[in-house]
Amino acid sequence: MSGKSKAKCPFSSAAPNFRYAMGFTLIEVLIAMTLLGIMVVLLFSSMRICAQSWEQGENKITDVNEVAVVYNFFQRHLALAIPVWNDFLTQDEAKAADQPEIGGEVEKGNKLFSFQGKKQSLQFVSVFPASAGRSGMQLFSIQPQQQDGEQVINVTLTPFFPAAEGEEWRPEEVVLLRHVSDFTLAYFGAVEGESESSWQDEWLKKDVQPQLVKISISTTNGVFWPEMIIALKATGGVSNATELGDNDENVTNFAESPE
Repeated sequence: MSGKSKAKCPFSSAAPNFRYAMGFTLIEVLIAMTLLGIMVVLLFSSMRICAQSWEQGENKITDVNEVAVVYNFFQRHLALAIPVWNDFLTQDEAKAADQPEIGGEVEKGNKLFSFQGKKQSLQFVSVFPASAGRSGMQLFSIQPQQQDGEQVINVTLTPFFPAAEGEEWRPEEVVLLRHVSDFTLAYFGAVEGESESSWQDEWLKKDVQPQLVKISISTTNGVFWPEMIIALKATGGVSNATELGDNDENVTNFAESPE
């Protein structure tokens, strides 16, 4: 008996290895699924936070760019406004250019000063560079309008020099800003008969331009718009637009000069 090898019991030392070969227990599977679920929830929550942060950043950049575009528009064109008279327009042409809506009725034989401002509307004459599609002096008419169920700031551009025979100027309209809830203007300059300058709600039927124009804008999307104060480089009057408009170089030099 001693010389014979004893047979190994299949359920003795092999039992532990057999147990692990069968797979995970139910408790282990539940724990693993719970941990996996927690990791997935944390992952998607992090991705959602990142997406929201990205969207808010994009919206903030858009809002800042919008403010910068509007400010640059007024700084580039309103600051270089040219004080001229519409001596070449007839009464019908002045009405076609919508000048009476800003500055009052244009009587026959009378001329209207280019700069006319109300509390919520403004018109002035400025120039585009020679490289632009609409070069030369242009009449800018700015006022809020209703468009597609919302209030917008609309800019109308009309050439401010005599049209060639047989031609007719066609105004071009551009939306400067949408979602506008308030658009208010104020003008700083000396009142006739007074030596000191002050802020005024209107600047009508004068022969000079104001020194400063204050622009207040509010929008429906809650974006903060700081007040913009634009200093006009030229305030005195010019004899007529025809004399200034005879030479594009004269127009450019006048617009760039401080006085």
